[in-house]
Amino acid sequence: MSEQQFHSHIHDNGVAELVIDRAPVNALNAAGWNGLAAEIAALGQRRDVRVIVIRAENRGFCAGVDIKELAANDKLIVQVNAGNYATFKAVHRNPVPVIAAVHGFVLGGGIGICGAADIVIAADDATFGLPEVDRGAMGGAAHLQRMFGVQKTRYLFFTGEMIGAPEALRLGAIERVVPRAALRDTALEIAGKIAAKSPAMIRIAKEALNGIEDGNLEDKYRWEQGFTLQAYTSPDSAETRRAFVVEKRDASF
Repeated sequence: MSEQQFHSHIHDNGVAELVIDRAPVNALNAAGWNGLAAEIAALGQRRDVRVIVIRAENRGFCAGVDIKELAANDKLIVQVNAGNYATFKAVHRNPVPVIAAVHGFVLGGGIGICGAADIVIAADDATFGLPEVDRGAMGGAAHLQRMFGVQKTRYLFFTGEMIGAPEALRLGAIERVVPRAALRDTALEIAGKIAAKSPAMIRIAKEALNGIEDGNLEDKYRWEQGFTLQAYTSPDSAETRRAFVVEKRDASF
């Protein structure tokens, strides 16, 4: 029997609530990412769904991929890449608006979901980052750049530093910061306002807004993913993964 890593519920007002739940840090494995993509896409095709809210249980919103799984079998990187791509595309290209309601750490694939979403609501304890270089990987910068812009994206990507919710709000990367206890209710309230409008008009608006963005988000991310495979074949990538996952030490170059 496969492990359940998320669950969803459709409220009477047409708001679909999808909850990522893989303790302790919501690092999804290959099956989890591919399943999440299918669930998000399926919800968007339902005529009784008008808005999707993605949130999470546990210590943070999402820590990205299960690097322990990849350390045990690095060939799974192809499946993980496919699942990441499909998930972020399912959010961005979903016919209905998608709201990400995040708390704690938002890393890797968590950035992908937020960067693909239409609206991001953050708890005051949320922190955003892409420590890909420190993990021997690439990817996610296209989505980070959709939130923060070129300069801040490059700084965060090169340094691996995190940025807190208040600063993310100041920079216009997220819509709102609320106390952790109010996160779910706030996201559902905003979703309810959107769900009360004409579903046909909202779907048209979503497609129109996607069409006026600069560049193609999916193409940009696919470009990055090619470098993920390149990085994984390098000795430095192997060193970072061995140091972090197996030996619990700082990498040495």
